[in-house]
Amino acid sequence: MNAVPVVRPVMDAIKKILTSLPGVLILEPRVFGDERGFFFESYNQQSMTAIGIVEPFVQDNHSCSSRNVVRGLHYQVKHPQGKLVRVVEGEILDVAVDLRRSSPTFGRSEAVHLSGENKRMFWIPIGMAHGFQVLSEKAHVLYKATDFYAPEYERTLAWNDPDLKIKWKLDGEPIVSPKDQRGIAFHDAESFD
Repeated sequence: MNAVPVVRPVMDAIKKILTSLPGVLILEPRVFGDERGFFFESYNQQSMTAIGIVEPFVQDNHSCSSRNVVRGLHYQVKHPQGKLVRVVEGEILDVAVDLRRSSPTFGRSEAVHLSGENKRMFWIPIGMAHGFQVLSEKAHVLYKATDFYAPEYERTLAWNDPDLKIKWKLDGEPIVSPKDQRGIAFHDAESFD
């Protein structure tokens, strides 16, 4: 016998919060908690489709970083990736920069606090650069990507470019990889149509 898929209501499964950048969303899942702990669906295709995220995910990534680590701002010019980011332990400032020339917010950024405690997720569609800074002693960051990592097409935008006006929450000297230290200025960066 073939099992019939169960279709259930998804209206209250996740709350969608619009940001200042078109298509960039903050997502708050419905969390069920009691004295034992909590449960929530960190990903449900029906729920995502209901709020407009229809791209399939092909890769999951997990990073662990220490306080004041800054990663990014990364994007791929071919095989661009949409990313669904969340934190399972710790806290980060997650940042998206609009690199879509046709967008009314081209060159602007959006930042959101993600943590294991608030369980928020950040949807960053194709056409954005992405990066984050760790605010806690350590943070485990998970993100789903809509395309595979293609290092030959990866680009790094300077995380500290003054034109981007990103308000990082640094508590001391940032810890930045050599690759990210070589990030290019926004006005020299490759962008999307």
